[in-house]
Amino acid sequence: MAFDLKIMVADKIQEMTESATIRMAQKARELASKGVNVISLSLGEPDFDTPEHIKDAAIDGLHKGMTKYTPVSGKKKKKNAIIRKMKRDSGLDYQGNQIVISNGAKQSIFNICTAVIDPGDEVIIFAPYWVSYYEIVKFCHGTPVIVSAGIEDEFKVSAAQVAAAITERTRMVIFSSPCNPTGSVFTTDELAAIADVIKTHDNIVVVSDEIYEYINFQSKHASIASVPGMQEITAVVNGFSKGFSMTGWRLGFMAGPAWLASACDKVQGQVTSGAASFSQHAAAVGLDSDMSPTVEMTRAFQKRRDLVIEQLKQIPGLIVNNPQGAFYVFPDVSFYFGKSDGTNTIQNADDFSEIMLAEAHVGLVSGSAFGADQCIRISYAASEEDLTEAIKRLKNCLSKFK
Repeated sequence: MAFDLKIMVADKIQEMTESATIRMAQKARELASKGVNVISLSLGEPDFDTPEHIKDAAIDGLHKGMTKYTPVSGKKKKKNAIIRKMKRDSGLDYQGNQIVISNGAKQSIFNICTAVIDPGDEVIIFAPYWVSYYEIVKFCHGTPVIVSAGIEDEFKVSAAQVAAAITERTRMVIFSSPCNPTGSVFTTDELAAIADVIKTHDNIVVVSDEIYEYINFQSKHASIASVPGMQEITAVVNGFSKGFSMTGWRLGFMAGPAWLASACDKVQGQVTSGAASFSQHAAAVGLDSDMSPTVEMTRAFQKRRDLVIEQLKQIPGLIVNNPQGAFYVFPDVSFYFGKSDGTNTIQNADDFSEIMLAEAHVGLVSGSAFGADQCIRISYAASEEDLTEAIKRLKNCLSKFK
């Protein structure tokens, strides 16, 4: 008895692209397992530990018996902590029936897309984009409509571009700010201009991915949901992985109109049910208590950003901007396309990242995964020593390409 995988594996899975960030991190680990000293700057994961008071709260929750199933959309007290957070940080008022706590922000995005998108519906995705947006939209049989901005525009799409992309089939607009992979942050005025365009159309949901909200190096975080008239049509997606360094806890949430929250509750109820009870308890404590660990982590990331930019600018040909959030830089490396060291030739960003891993032993992610073929993503969620050494390796390796 045998299986023909082309028959047995569903077409939608065969057509799905593997996450480039996970793939490159795995390649770096495989190389390291062979004894190679690899510096991996490929994963979007803070290198800080979860704050002690949050870990203590989880342990306390376990001792208090928080080990049972939870309501699909989250426990009431935990929703209330999110409601307080949204009011405190964004000036937005929500009720419990507008919040769905999930197993990570990625699940919230999947829930929303599953709940809204029908076959043929168009979804405007700002590019560069997080790798999973495109694949989730395709999985839901939607049509991704990519609207791009380059480094000369700080990778920020304009209101005019959004207006030109909207059609009668548009059902969703999705973007992140602060942005993964670019670190770009939309200002209040920029978001208001985009909102003014969207508000002139019916039946469009905005998905605002704000998972990097607390890792923001400029003024107070701006949410498009705070623009007058936008809260009613916006799903704010957030979580605890980045700002609280809780990646392995798998906890996120969406806050949006009640009809959408109800639909997401229905989807999640058939997929994973509710998020872990003790994790919800710990996250609520995190939201309601001392934020100094997050503030200190953000300061450390800003210092690293400055270090990385200064050193990258010493590499001939790279175009580097000054991102205002998250923990990534996204340089344009197209200067090296067509150049060779005599053995390897860099034709595109995929080649660039593969060759830098093989020759310089530095793990990066090609911009092609994010809808920007001329760039590469560098995560500076690493020690200053590792960052300095990694960029030194890149500079030495690239000096051989003529």
